[in-house]
Amino acid sequence: MDYTKKIVYQSNYWYNDGLRKAQIRDMSGAIVSLRRSLQFNRENIAARNLLGLVYYGIGEVPEALVEWIISKNLRRRDNIADYYINTVQASSKELETVNLAIKKYNQCLAYCQQNGEDLAIIQLKQVVASHPDFLKAHQLLALLYLHTGQHTRARQLIRQARKLDTGNEITLKYMHELTHQRGKKRRRPPKKKEDAVEYSLGNETIIQPKHSRVKEMASHLAVANIFIGAAIGAAIIWFLVAPAVNQSENDRMNDQMREYGEQVKSLEAQVSAQTRTLDNYRATGEAVEADTNLAQTTQDSYESLMTVVQQYSSGEYSYSAMADTLISIDRDMLGETGQSRYDELTDAIYPSACDTNFSTGTEALNVANYETAIDSFYRVVRMNAGYNNGQALFNLAQAYMGNGDNDNAARYFQRVVDDYGNSEYAEEAQTNLSTLQAEAAANADSGDAGTNGGDGNTDSGNTGSDGGDGSTDSGNTGEDGGDAQ
Repeated sequence: MDYTKKIVYQSNYWYNDGLRKAQIRDMSGAIVSLRRSLQFNRENIAARNLLGLVYYGIGEVPEALVEWIISKNLRRRDNIADYYINTVQASSKELETVNLAIKKYNQCLAYCQQNGEDLAIIQLKQVVASHPDFLKAHQLLALLYLHTGQHTRARQLIRQARKLDTGNEITLKYMHELTHQRGKKRRRPPKKKEDAVEYSLGNETIIQPKHSRVKEMASHLAVANIFIGAAIGAAIIWFLVAPAVNQSENDRMNDQMREYGEQVKSLEAQVSAQTRTLDNYRATGEAVEADTNLAQTTQDSYESLMTVVQQYSSGEYSYSAMADTLISIDRDMLGETGQSRYDELTDAIYPSACDTNFSTGTEALNVANYETAIDSFYRVVRMNAGYNNGQALFNLAQAYMGNGDNDNAARYFQRVVDDYGNSEYAEEAQTNLSTLQAEAAANADSGDAGTNGGDGNTDSGNTGSDGGDGSTDSGNTGEDGGDAQ
C-alpha cells in the first residue's frame, strides 16, 4: 500500500469512527474524530459535511456553515452541502434567532465576570427557550444554578445538555459536582445525646438530667439576654449605619449600570464593524469566486495529469482511455515541470490513440454512422489536427455533412483548404465547400424572392381598385407579381 492510499485509509477510518459517535449523540467525540479525518485528507467531503452537521446539532450554526462552505468550494457539483446551506439560509427568521441567542450568550459571559449572576440567569433562560440546541447555553445556565445552590434546576439543565452531547467533558464534570453536593447534604453530623446521670435504686435504674433546674433556668436567662442585646444592636445599626450602607449600595449600582451602558455601546460598535466586514466580503465575493475557480481548474489539471501518470506506469489502461483524460487537461494551468511531463505523455500516447480513433471513425463513416464518426474524428483532430496530412479534418467535415450539419462541415472543409492546400484532399474539400456555399446562397435567394413576390401581389390589388384604365394596369401588375413569386 503506497503512502497516498494509507492517508486515504486513515481519513476514512476516523470518518467512520466519527459517524459511529455521532449516531449515539457523542458529539464531542465525533468532532475529535472528524477533525483527525480532515487532518489526513482535507478534501474528505463526507467527513467535512458530517462535521458541519455535528456542529449544527449542538447549536453551533456559524461553525457548521463554515464547514459546509469549505466543502462546497472543494466540490462544486453533486455536493449535499448545497442543500444544507440553502436550508439554513431559507429561514431568515431562524438565522436571526440564532444570531440573537449568540449575542445574549456573550453578554451573559460578561455578566458572570462582573458578578451579575441574576442578570445572566434571566438572559440564559431566554437563550435556551429560543435556541434549544445551544449546548454552551445549557452548560452555562447549569453552572450558574450550581453556583447559586439551585440544584434541582441545575440537574434538569445537565440532563438536557447530556441529551445534546452524551460525551461532553464539561457536562460530565458538572454531573460529578452535582452528585458530590448531594452527598454532602446527606451526610449530616449525628445529634449529641443529652448528658445524663444514671444510678440504681433497688431493682430500678433511674436516669436524671445532669443539669439541675436552677442551672437550666440560668442558661435560659443568658440566652434571653443575648437576644435582647442583639435586638438593641440591630436597632442601632438600622438607624445609624443602614442609611450609609444603602447610599453606598446605590452608588455601586449606578456605577454598574454605567458600565453596562458602556459595554452595550462597545458591543454595538463591534456589530457595526462586523456588518461592514460582511459587506466588504460580499463585495469581493465575485473576485474570490473567480480565484477559487482558477485554483479549482489548476487542481483538476494536476489531478488528471497524476491520474494519467499512474495509469501509464501501471500498463493496465489503453492509450485511447488515457488520451481522453489528457485531452481534458488545460496545459496552460500547469507549471513548467507539469508541462514537461504533459508533453512527454502526449508524445507517447497520442500517436497510438489517434490511429485507434481514426480506424473507428473510418468504419463508422463507411456505414453512415455519422454520430460515432464525428466523435472519433473530433478526438483525432484535438490530438493532432494534421493527422495524415489533413485526412482527419476532411473525414470530420464529411461526417458533419452527412449528419446534416452544413455549418460545421463548411468550417472543417475550409480548414483543409487553408492549412493543407497541397494535400490530396484539398481539391475535393474545395468542391464540397463550393457546393455547400452555393446551397446556402440558393436558400437565402429563395427566401428573399418569396418576400418580393408578396409585395407584387399587393401592388396588383391596389391597381385593380382604380377605373377602366386601371384594370389593364392591374393585369400587367399581376403578371409581374407572378414572375416575382
